[in-house]
Amino acid sequence: MSLHVKKGDNVLVIAGKDKNKTGNIITANPSDNTVVVSGVNIIAKHQKPRKAGEKGGINKVEGKIDASNVQIICQTCGKATRVAIKLDGDKKVRTCKKCGASLDVKPAKKEVAKKESATKTTKAAAEKKTTAKKSTTAEKKPAAKKTTKKSDKE
Repeated sequence: MSLHVKKGDNVLVIAGKDKNKTGNIITANPSDNTVVVSGVNIIAKHQKPRKAGEKGGINKVEGKIDASNVQIICQTCGKATRVAIKLDGDKKVRTCKKCGASLDVKPAKKEVAKKESATKTTKAAAEKKTTAKKSTTAEKKPAAKKTTKKSDKE
């Protein structure tokens, strides 16, 4: 049996103790109809040391949740939605029930815009660092003169 969600999909949990939390799917298990979502259903696993020098402890790990308890979040409309399957030629494509947009194709325009904005922010940060260095060196010189004047008065 196939699932309506895939690895890497951004989903909203709609039932259980972590209701209304969102996260990306780490693993999808169609055989037992479960998924593992990052940051959701955190469980404590107790690990016993097996070799000399190893440490045991309590590890926090994401647990499985049923696939029926998650809804995919549409990338275009930003809402949690059910999945419709449409045929695109010979290919099956997952689409959003609310806006009709494809859920399988990742929007390329947003990635390009993110890269451009990231380069702009790094350039701005570099400019701020250079201006900060100039201002700190300018501030240090008069401070040094003031200390020499005090020592001359004594």
